[in-house]
Amino acid sequence: MRPGQPQLTVVGSLNLDLVARAERLPRPGETLTDATFERFPGGKGANQAVAAARLGAGVTFVGSVGGDDFADVALAGLRAEGVEMVLRQGGPTGVALIIVDARGENQIVVAPGANSELRDPQVGGPVLAQLEIPLDAVEAAANRAERFFLNAAPARPLPAELVRAAELVVVNRYELEALPETPKLTALTLGEEGAVLLEGGREVARCAAPLVQAVDGTAAGDAFTACLVVSRLEGREWDDALRRACAAGALAASRPGAQPSLPTGEDVDAMLKS
Repeated sequence: MRPGQPQLTVVGSLNLDLVARAERLPRPGETLTDATFERFPGGKGANQAVAAARLGAGVTFVGSVGGDDFADVALAGLRAEGVEMVLRQGGPTGVALIIVDARGENQIVVAPGANSELRDPQVGGPVLAQLEIPLDAVEAAANRAERFFLNAAPARPLPAELVRAAELVVVNRYELEALPETPKLTALTLGEEGAVLLEGGREVARCAAPLVQAVDGTAAGDAFTACLVVSRLEGREWDDALRRACAAGALAASRPGAQPSLPTGEDVDAMLKS
């Protein structure tokens, strides 16, 4: 740990991403051929932990993994970034089936596997969580955290108390509609349009997304979320944090894969200077 380095615990999902790339997304009942296939470490929790580490934070990841052959691949990104891990073993390792088209749009189906078995995470300090793990694990993390940040994705019914516990809630348009009440502070992602910061539902900051050639949007939201939280832990003002987060999300969307696409702090600085 470096002096002044922000510390963050990420409680969330860990998956192996199985990614097929095709010219377009299939219609219902349609089979497409001539796709390419790759495997990547993924899961919203692991993606955000890797992203936060690349952005300069000291990160601990709390999650659940299977005892199968998929686990080593799924853990590779966390290990490469020196993320400390507190893992429960369940089975099997979570899997995400992802189809990406030539424009970077995607369709994702997740088989959560071991992620569904995560319970009662022992955490402290600043904590970031998402909703690909059991809700009681998220609530336990919120109750123990000194500062709690929530990426309310994917959309699902939530107790109002969980939203109230969050210093910041990050959502897209669909996830915003699913919230039981208006958060204290909301970061609303708008895709190519950038993002808006809402305080009590009222706009207080807005940032346009940098122009990039979209390749794969799979982890763009994870890059955005991690960068916004890390920037805030660094003591940056919200408008600066939002600008950096939009740059991080755009960079991730311009690269293939989930964790391989996540930018470093130097990448974000370079984009903002260009």
